[in-house]
Amino acid sequence: MEAKSSSHRQAPLRYPRRQVLLAGAAGAAAAAFTIVPRHVLGGPGQTPPSEKLNIAGIGVGGMGSGDVRSLAGLGHNIVALCDADQRMLNNNLKHHPKAKTYTDFRKMFEQQKDIDAVTIATPDHMHAVVTMTAIKLGKHVHCQKPLTHSVYEARQIGQAARAAKVATQMGNFGHASEQARLVCETIWSGVIGKVLEVHAGSNRYPPISPRGIRRPGDTPPCPKELDWDQWVGVSPMRPYHPCYHPFAWRGWWDFGTGCLGDIGCHQFSSTFKALKLGHPDWVDACSTNQACPPEVSNETAPIASITRWHFPAEGDRSEVLLTWWDGGLTPPRPAELEPDRSFGNGDWLYIIGDKGKMYGHRVIPDSKYKEIGSQIKKTLPRSPGHYQEWIGACKGGPAPGSNFADHAAHLSEIVLLGNVSIRTKQKLHWDGPNLKVTNSADANALLNPPYRAGYSL
Repeated sequence: MEAKSSSHRQAPLRYPRRQVLLAGAAGAAAAAFTIVPRHVLGGPGQTPPSEKLNIAGIGVGGMGSGDVRSLAGLGHNIVALCDADQRMLNNNLKHHPKAKTYTDFRKMFEQQKDIDAVTIATPDHMHAVVTMTAIKLGKHVHCQKPLTHSVYEARQIGQAARAAKVATQMGNFGHASEQARLVCETIWSGVIGKVLEVHAGSNRYPPISPRGIRRPGDTPPCPKELDWDQWVGVSPMRPYHPCYHPFAWRGWWDFGTGCLGDIGCHQFSSTFKALKLGHPDWVDACSTNQACPPEVSNETAPIASITRWHFPAEGDRSEVLLTWWDGGLTPPRPAELEPDRSFGNGDWLYIIGDKGKMYGHRVIPDSKYKEIGSQIKKTLPRSPGHYQEWIGACKGGPAPGSNFADHAAHLSEIVLLGNVSIRTKQKLHWDGPNLKVTNSADANALLNPPYRAGYSL
């Protein structure tokens, strides 16, 4: 999808996840959001540019199916499909009939040696263990967001990616978009002054991602096509129930990361890049779970939440307060926003500087944007498309903008730290370099939940 023309009627910044994004000039040599030399994040020994990649899809329902079909559409070979649900495999074999199928990713890697790269779109709880296995085997990795299920996993995956000679990319597709670049270029131009606050959110309601509910008491039979043990994977075993699979796992703490984990890596991505955010010194959350009994709050993410991260001033950047809103909650509507424009609908971004404000990727009001728009210079390379960035990196080109080592692991780590505050119902003081909460043993226990026997990172 090409970037739309500028108009104050344009919807706020949203990041389409299933479409190939073709922003920027045709034939642009640089694919990454920020150019990072390949030798820094992947090194030599990549697939020659003329060759097709042999790609395996791990988790091929929903987004995973879209990933492999998009890559096949770019001319690459889908040689293996892996999913705990045979129904998902059968659906994908219609499009990739030559692919071998597996229900266990470990057996796939053991038995099939022709795999160059993998896409990972399992439920969140399996992202890290599959990703780490692939990285250690020297496979290029595309993994859906959030990159991991826990804070500790994100740190470990980032370190592994920095050491490995493989191309990596997280599936926060908007990082390849024109809008994400405009957010950065507008902030860097200085037209809104120093950024003081960033607000982002999603009004994704529980019917899409069930939350604020108890664990079911009934135990219906597991479909014969589903390997439930493989699906549960690293998490504690529990009886099968259709409230977990397919799709509805996102709200359950053992499998998903709630609305914040699901959408936060989309909406905060461009501002993390623009502001070069490191570690917050504290994170604090309030949510509907604070009024829920433990049998609800310990099982699922809240129906609605507000989460704040405080980043101290660093260099010439002022201190910044990031705030996440979900479940229909929003900050006060900015007075600068035109009366006929919606606010806080869908997935949205709102930035406050000491000299101006932005909603989505544009300065508000539109009259001010028209007045100062010429001051915003295009300084970033444009992307040939999300998947094209990754494929190019696999063949020795620049690292994708949302590569694990340079961006995605840190972004995921900080977003997921917000869930730890939600779950403990505490303001947490964070020692980022040492990966430690300094004021809560309960919070530290949630940074790295133990794996079920048979799995390790």
